Formats: sequence, structure tokens, C-alpha cells
Amino acid sequence: MRGSLSILNGQSSMRRSMVLNYIWVAFFLIAFLVALCKLIFGGDTAVFTDIINASFLSAKDGFEISLGLTGVLTLWLGIMKIGEKGGVIQTFARLGAPVFTKLFPDIPKDHPVTGSIFMNISANLLGLDNAATPMGLKAMQELQALNKEKETASNPMIMFLCINASGLTLIPITIMMYRAQQQAANPSDIFLPIMLATFTSTLVAILAVCLKQRINVFQKNLLFFFGGLALFIGGLVWLFNSLEQEQVALYSTLFANTLLFSIICGFLISGIRKKINVYDAFIEGAKEGFQTAITIVPYLVAILVGIGVFRASGAMDFIIEGVRLGVSSLGMDTRFVEGLPTILMKPLSGSGARGLMIDAMQTYGADSFVGRLVSVVQGSTDTTLYVVALYYGSVAIRNARYTVQLSLLADLAGAIAAIALTYVFFG
Repeated sequence: MRGSLSILNGQSSMRRSMVLNYIWVAFFLIAFLVALCKLIFGGDTAVFTDIINASFLSAKDGFEISLGLTGVLTLWLGIMKIGEKGGVIQTFARLGAPVFTKLFPDIPKDHPVTGSIFMNISANLLGLDNAATPMGLKAMQELQALNKEKETASNPMIMFLCINASGLTLIPITIMMYRAQQQAANPSDIFLPIMLATFTSTLVAILAVCLKQRINVFQKNLLFFFGGLALFIGGLVWLFNSLEQEQVALYSTLFANTLLFSIICGFLISGIRKKINVYDAFIEGAKEGFQTAITIVPYLVAILVGIGVFRASGAMDFIIEGVRLGVSSLGMDTRFVEGLPTILMKPLSGSGARGLMIDAMQTYGADSFVGRLVSVVQGSTDTTLYVVALYYGSVAIRNARYTVQLSLLADLAGAIAAIALTYVFFG
């Protein structure tokens, strides 16, 4: 009987591990079928050349992204090692314990990984991507040390990654900057819709994982956390609405970067107080950063090439036109359809979605309905498949279990919220 159960569990695990495999293969096969139709019925003799060029370019981009991460990872994992030896990470772990022990019940109390998770989420909230990613990769390495099945994502890993994929950001500095570059009359007018949309996607991600892992969401600490976060967002909205648009960008950037450098100095001081060799601690952590950057290269190349050929084949355009026909046949407003390229690209490629957002603002105007919609969409979630490939690739996780499904559910919630909120605020 036990042997039969083991075989069934093994088969179930294998089915779960095939999700990314199915998605990746589907990119290529769908791209091939669409390209073949364009060649035969449309006479597009350049389509396969475009696909091959896109595959080479995407492979190059994957390597360059990994290469670009090397310096940032080396810096921040070195700083994190100083904080770990100086006791700061443990302090952050104690601060986050009341909430994280409920969301991550499988992590031992006051374990240093809680501090790394706390810092990663805090950096994401402030829109500090360059700091958030190394902190997140450090957290994944520590979660992997606790993981009993080294090729299978653990429950805490799934919760952590789904929160990251939902992209909760309180201050969308980059998006406001792009809107200013595109001559928007008020670049920060999308601030409130973005905040509400990303809060929605993150809430859906957390609730979905809690339901799947049977975590009681009505625990006092969790209710206080979500209630406090809602009040904090409300206060931030009131504060930013009382400021001029130039002040919003200035103060948010100043606050975020001042806090970030203060954290670095705080880590250094903690190391000095503990009488450790700060320089040696930094070098030790920096070596881990370099190794991590090398590890993620094949994972990023694989996912970016798949996305690249899917996009170059024109499959994305076919999907969008199908949705347009369906919506118009129902007599519904079709303005949001012009924002679908950004919506569909967002879970696949951050740079691709960013390019489509800028293109939409240039085509329709930064202050048009579509221009505002793509801005809200860009800030509502993170790039799910990139995040999965990056974070799980850093610790060689092959079985993602239900991570992708729940992350895409959060993406869908964020996209629906973005569309609805754009109609409410700018419709």
C-alpha cells in the first residue's frame, strides 16, 4: 500500500513539475503554427527569419541580464553578509515575526531568512528593484537550506515567490518618470490607481496561497497587518494628493534612496560593533553573488527565448485581435483592447511590457485612456515567468508545484483591477 502511495505521489509531483515545461513548449509550437499560417496564407516570407533573429537576440538579452545582475548581486549579497554577521538580519527577523510566522508557518521562529524576506518586501514596496532582487535571491538560498526536497519548491518558497510576482509597490517612481518623458500633463495621476491595483493583486496572491496551504487568514496578526497596510496606503494617498506632481517624484525618490543608503551604513556600523572584519564579510557574501548570477543564466535564456519567438511569430497579435472581435460583438467598450499587448506581455517580459507601454503612450498620448491604462497595468504586477525563472533558477528548483498558476491568478486580478480602475478614474 505504501509503495502504491509513493508511486502516486511521485506521479503527482511530476505532473506539477511539468507546468513550466508545458508553457515553454507551447511558446515554440504556437509560434511555429502561427508563423506557418502567415507564410502559407499571408505570404509573409520574413516571419521565420524574424523568429530566428528573435531567438538569438533573446538569448543574448538573457545573458546580458544575468551579467548585469552580477555587479548588483555581488554588492548586495556582500552587504547582506555584513548585516547577517552584525546581527541586523536577526533584528529584522524579530520585527517581521508576528506576521511572517503566520504567513510562513514552516519557517522556524526568528530564523534569519525572515529578515531577508522582510528586507526584500520592504525594498519592493519602495520600488527599489536593484536592492530587492539580491535580497530576494538571498532569501531563496536560505529557504532552500530549510527545504527537505531540494528540487521541489517548499510552501514558504511558494508564498514568498507569489508575493514577489504580485509586484506590490507603493511608489511607482519609474512609471511616473516614463510618463513625464512622454509629456504627460500630470505624470503622477496614475499613482492612486496603481496602488489600488497592485494591492489587489498582492491580496489575491496571498489569499490564494493561504487557501492552498490551509493557512487561517483570520488570525489576529494577519488581520492587523492587512488593516494596517490599508490604513498606510490611505495615508500615503492623502499625503501624495496634497503635494504638487514635481514634489511627489522628488520626495519619493529622495526618501527611498536615503533610506537605502542608511540601511547600508547601519549594516556597516553593526559589523563594527560586533567587532567583525567588515571587509572580509563583504567579500564572502560577494562571492555568493557572483556564483548566483552564473547559476541563473540558463534559466533566463530559456524563458526569454521562448517569449521572444512567441512574440516575433505574431501570436500575440492574433490573440489581441480575437479579443477585440469578441468584445465588440458583445457591444462592450473596446478602448481597453489597445492596452492588451502590455497586459499580456507583463507576465512574460518586463522589458517587453515596458516597451509596449512607451509605444502605446507615443501612439495614443500619455494622457489618453490607453496611455493611462498601460501605465496602471505596468505598475499593477511583476513579471511572473521572469521572477519564477530567476528565483527558482538560483536554487535549481525544478518542480514549481502551483507557483505559476497562483502567480498568474494574481496577474489576472491585477489586470482586471487595472482596467476597472482606469475606467473609474479616467473613463
